[in-house]
Amino acid sequence: MDRVILIKYGELSTKKGNRNYFINTLYNNIKNKLNNFDVAISKDRARMYIKFKNEELDSIKSVIDKIFGIHMYHIAYIVESREDDIKNKILEVLMMKTFSTFKVETKRSDKSFPRNSQEMNNILGGFILKNIDNVKVDVHKPEVLIKVEIRERNSFIYLDSYQGSGGYPVGTQPKGMLMLSGGIDSPVAGYLAMKRGVSLEAVYFEAIPHTSLDAREKVIKLTEKLSKYTDKINLHIVNFTQIQEAIYKYCRDDYCITIMRRMMYRIMDMIVKKYKGFVIINGESIGQVASQTLTSMSVINEVTNVPVIRPVACLDKLEIMDIARKIDTFEISILPYEDCCTVFVPKHPVINPKLEVVLREEAKFDYQEMLNLAVDNINTITITDNEKKFSDLL
Repeated sequence: MDRVILIKYGELSTKKGNRNYFINTLYNNIKNKLNNFDVAISKDRARMYIKFKNEELDSIKSVIDKIFGIHMYHIAYIVESREDDIKNKILEVLMMKTFSTFKVETKRSDKSFPRNSQEMNNILGGFILKNIDNVKVDVHKPEVLIKVEIRERNSFIYLDSYQGSGGYPVGTQPKGMLMLSGGIDSPVAGYLAMKRGVSLEAVYFEAIPHTSLDAREKVIKLTEKLSKYTDKINLHIVNFTQIQEAIYKYCRDDYCITIMRRMMYRIMDMIVKKYKGFVIINGESIGQVASQTLTSMSVINEVTNVPVIRPVACLDKLEIMDIARKIDTFEISILPYEDCCTVFVPKHPVINPKLEVVLREEAKFDYQEMLNLAVDNINTITITDNEKKFSDLL
């Protein structure tokens, strides 16, 4: 039987002047992700169609499920837009199923077709009742819902619906730089940013020997999970050891986390400019830890004018964990390898830091040269679904 994957755009259909840009970006993203499959992809303003080989369908679906910009998709049978062809195909499909109740829903996009949607519902429903024994119509909770879309040349018949990832295609917004730790929150933040169309690169701060190579590998694995939702992600690894040791040597213990985060933000500011990003993205959630109170966030954010996007800021921990499980990062995130933000946590970090105290503490050591050195010596890994490309990685 001739079948296609019929893709519905959802939120993309609300776009007006930019609609073609969003659709073309989605088309290119799907084409890139299905590059290793034997498919043919076509599109119009209302739908996208993927011809496929039957033996590859399950694998293709697993890829499509992770492509942002798809509201819903169906496995649809194709016939010419003639009444008898539609009837015969529906009967052929239903003969392979066991059911007792059904409903037909027709959408006639081709207004030159001689019968309207309701007339087709009645004609097709009567045809099914006449040709299949012991079935009846149930308009409220049918066991089988037969949907028919009548278009100018071809009509599409499908019984199933698969929920897509929604959102906007990745690449319809400029680049954001994700502060990716090994925790639960930041991968979720990256996922949610990509869902709004943001192209993503990631930044990981490590402080070897205080953090381990296992912690780095953990972050690489998290990046691999996120890369399934786009074509590739560059992971920039920052050596933070010298800076972190200086903070804990010269600064008040209770202010160390605040100052450490400010140094990270300064580095992120420099990285955004170096790699032509537009925003900083992180997994901060209001009130979750001492550095994420509104007072702390205000003091920490003071070092940069780059916009900071916090996708999980207003979610509670259980909501974040649910998304982490959905995107398959949770089990990696809970592996017991400490990152920079946890390895030196003081017993009583300040919850409401004062900017004048922070500035006085930071003046105790010359940090700018260390920041420059860290940015100049970034190691970058380009991560895709299937491979990692290393650039001078230790």
